[in-house]
Amino acid sequence: MDFTYSEEQQMLADSLRRFVETEYTFEKRRRRAREAASFDPRIWSLLADMGVIGLTVPEEYGGFGQGPASRVVVLRELGRALVVEPVVPGGVVAAEVLNAFGSAAQKDAWLAAIASGKRIVTTAWLEPGTRYRPEAVSTVAHRTRDGYVLDGVKSLVWHGETADAMLVTAKLDDSNEIGLFIVPRTTPGLTVTDYPTMDGLRAADLTLESAMVEEDAVVGRPQDGLNALTHGLDHGIAAICAEAAGAMEKLIEITVEYLRNRRQFGQPLGAFQALQHRMADMLVQKELALSMAYVAAQALDEADPAQRRRMLSAAKVTVAKAGRFVGQQAVQLHGGMGMTDELEVGDYLKRLTMFDPLFGDSDYHVARYCEVMQG
Repeated sequence: MDFTYSEEQQMLADSLRRFVETEYTFEKRRRRAREAASFDPRIWSLLADMGVIGLTVPEEYGGFGQGPASRVVVLRELGRALVVEPVVPGGVVAAEVLNAFGSAAQKDAWLAAIASGKRIVTTAWLEPGTRYRPEAVSTVAHRTRDGYVLDGVKSLVWHGETADAMLVTAKLDDSNEIGLFIVPRTTPGLTVTDYPTMDGLRAADLTLESAMVEEDAVVGRPQDGLNALTHGLDHGIAAICAEAAGAMEKLIEITVEYLRNRRQFGQPLGAFQALQHRMADMLVQKELALSMAYVAAQALDEADPAQRRRMLSAAKVTVAKAGRFVGQQAVQLHGGMGMTDELEVGDYLKRLTMFDPLFGDSDYHVARYCEVMQG
């Protein structure tokens, strides 16, 4: 896989950089997050018009048909701005699941709408006490004459309050297999309770009480649910690795500017060699994270599932560790100001900290990596 920016990718990166500088300033983003409005329909529409949402969606469904390498370009720029819109859960995870496992009717109804920004779909797979294990499902799908009735609880549904539909995992009561179901927000028996997260985003808990869905709500075959979910989560991991690398890149630039302008003992802080060494360490970690984001993107083309899991877990752990280091060092190098809410450095630290638990924390992925190596 060639990660050198093509002319088209460079133009896309430049346009996103200009968009962030004009339409997605830090002040606007923080104000929206504090007003519990982590989703702006106007911004979402602009992102869709720029091709961000439908970047990897096939052209026949209104997308651009690009590959994982182009997604690294996009998510890296969005990470620099700490974009709070549901690009990853909707434009990456759900879109990849429907593209790979959805029926023709599901693609016509949902995939084209996702690419155009008209509909948002997220994934509900976590449950209380499951510790990131996608196969640990207590939600049950009861087979009926007209479809399925879902009963259970889902937690930490990323951007669940803005989604038009959720991809919900449930255990089939007639076979004990795991199915994946498209559950519209308006489904009777579905209750959505949303709340803010530490980094300014929103999540939700779902309660399904005799929630009825039709038979065509099943994504793929009834027994394909776990494979479909894993496929989407793999793409989500690669996406947030690129996003984290972009956030680190921007945070280092912010810290360099602060050390250049802040003076102590008659000279800029950046003139002190000890602080230069710490900045160098931050840069090394950022470059390592960016390299592993490329590894994660390349893993998506791996035919061997075990090799793909190994590469993705290694990337996830490495990027999470680098993010914590860069975020903590940036706060310390800002001194007392770094602990205040006045500067944006704290927002970047929170986001980089929250990259770890998304799609499985470091403990989960270290264990998964060891399982693959032992196998």
